Amino acid sequence: MSYYFAIIGTQDNPLFEYEFGTSKQGGDGQPRFSEQARHLNQFILHSSLDIVEEVQWTSNQLYLKAIDKFFNNYISCFLTAGNTKFLLLHQPTGGGAAAAAAGGNSSSTRSSTSIGANPTSAATEEAVKNFMGEVYENYVKATMSPFYKVNMEIKSPVFRARVAAAGRKYL
Repeated sequence: MSYYFAIIGTQDNPLFEYEFGTSKQGGDGQPRFSEQARHLNQFILHSSLDIVEEVQWTSNQLYLKAIDKFFNNYISCFLTAGNTKFLLLHQPTGGGAAAAAAGGNSSSTRSSTSIGANPTSAATEEAVKNFMGEVYENYVKATMSPFYKVNMEIKSPVFRARVAAAGRKYL
């Protein structure tokens, strides 16, 4: 499974972006987005912002689950109290365009039991929620720095490493 994570500021500007793959059940942590899909990831996430703004007023939860689907890509969202949005695009392996591009059936019985095999399952939702919670904790620590200004891009290598560690731990 491949993931594209972005933090979107209050003015719909990207504050942080990170692309990674699954590390569970023998995954190497490398994203498997095609070159064409890699260019569309940012567009897909930003197109889901309208749905986020609609859903945020109907829910009192910070974690909004999988709010949108674009072909074989699912978008999950976590809102902060300051209206910063954490968006995670996850693309399951072994289905649709990914299998066709790989030349047929690239999934095995082992990948069908993985967290990423069903992006809407309870286990996947729990893993994404835990990932978002840990990233949120690190985000709060990063933004409490006296050198950080609201809606400023996060360039900290420590924050990037902690997001990567959370991805390896949960996804």
